[in-house]
Amino acid sequence: MLPEQNKSIFEILCEKLIKANQECGVSIPWYIMTSEDNHKDTIKFFEEHQYFGYIKEDITFFIQGELPMINTYGKILLDEEGFIKEAADGHGGVFEAMFKNGVMKDMKKRKIDWVFIGTVDNPLAKVADPLPIGIGVQYNSLSVGKSTVKKNPEERVGVFCKKNARPSVVEYTEITEEMSKKTDKNGELTYGELHMVCNVFNIKALEKIDNKKLPYHIAFKKAKYMDEKGYIIDPEKPNAYKFESFIFDSFEEINDMIILRVKREEEFAPVKNATGEDSPETARKLYDNYYNK
Repeated sequence: MLPEQNKSIFEILCEKLIKANQECGVSIPWYIMTSEDNHKDTIKFFEEHQYFGYIKEDITFFIQGELPMINTYGKILLDEEGFIKEAADGHGGVFEAMFKNGVMKDMKKRKIDWVFIGTVDNPLAKVADPLPIGIGVQYNSLSVGKSTVKKNPEERVGVFCKKNARPSVVEYTEITEEMSKKTDKNGELTYGELHMVCNVFNIKALEKIDNKKLPYHIAFKKAKYMDEKGYIIDPEKPNAYKFESFIFDSFEEINDMIILRVKREEEFAPVKNATGEDSPETARKLYDNYYNK
């Protein structure tokens, strides 16, 4: 790894897959979920970079679903062309999108048993890690999730928990201050197991989740829209609600899962913001630190 080189996260993840392929003598199928907005651009980006040396036939692009956005009065927004304004339906939409776009059918055709599902915003993600799969097989679990410890009670991340004796995650927007600061007898945060969105699922688990409607969560965002007079409004602050489903809401269909705590500095460098905390700058520093050790 050459730190001075600029690499896209796609290239970084691809390098990890190529290394795993070389070690195992296989070609791991890579399924990439895009949105309506970036689907063509994503494919073009891969074509311009010759798929980063990956086998083209083993990369599949598929589009996630969308849901209408509403304003603070509950009215549906119009986009800049006068159509209903929609936004991507969250990373939980991956399951429905997989089935609608024939991804599950392709997985079964390839006789795939285990599937890693993660977000593209973490350059330290171990996308072909055999450890959680081995643990899942050993303990006969259909799913294994990775966690790392929260840096502090205020960190804006979801944390693993149990709801009605089933595995789940509580989002930072839905947890009380009292809960976020609560500690156990060892002084650790009771709700401190950060959900990294790095999960492996047995194909049987994905079949159980098939066509299950996951609950929606709301997010308050800035959204450009067309007003009643046909003017395009570009707000300076959040003005609209979007609806999202999250991967962790599928955990309740699995009954139980294993949580594997990993080291943050080795596997978690999220890109959530343009600047400051969890930005490209901080992620690059974590990435360089890890590979320069």
